[in-house]
Amino acid sequence: MAQARVKPRRESVFIERFGVFAECLLTGVWIAVASLGVVTAPAAFAAGARHLRRRTAHEGGGLREFVVDFRAALRGGWAVGVAGWAAVVLARVDVQAVRAGLPGGPLVGAVGLFALLGLAVAGLRAAAVWTPGSRWRALLADAGRRTVRDPAGSFLLVGGAVLTCCSALLIAPLAVPVLGAVAAAAVAVEERYRHR
Repeated sequence: MAQARVKPRRESVFIERFGVFAECLLTGVWIAVASLGVVTAPAAFAAGARHLRRRTAHEGGGLREFVVDFRAALRGGWAVGVAGWAAVVLARVDVQAVRAGLPGGPLVGAVGLFALLGLAVAGLRAAAVWTPGSRWRALLADAGRRTVRDPAGSFLLVGGAVLTCCSALLIAPLAVPVLGAVAAAAVAVEERYRHR
């Protein structure tokens, strides 16, 4: 008698992975809504990354837990958001110096843009490992070191940020769910670094 081949394992793995993908897209919407306050983006990414870590660990969680994490991350995260926008303004001044033709402008502009990218990657990496009670200053210091020590992971996050910007330029609504994919990439990069 021939036995029927049963593939429940394969289907459950597919369903689980598709569930994580769908959760990333939903988390992107939550991050976008929470980032409407402009300086709240670091806290939104921290809450989104924590939510995705819970989901991949099969611990559950939902919008209510996201909101609780967002409020906790906002305590110090708003200052990180203000500092991030200050860095963007400085980068814009660098770009204007390049356009004005000032001596040394191209070099200063390039350094400014690379510094802005490095700060953005460090911010994403810090948000990816945030837990309630963590101090943002310590998280950012550690994330800065990991940004330099793990260039492959850092380039992956730069690629995710570029993908988000391109999505926003091509189809603006597509950029919203892609934010969740960037948060998931930051979580994956940090997990990869932790297991090295």
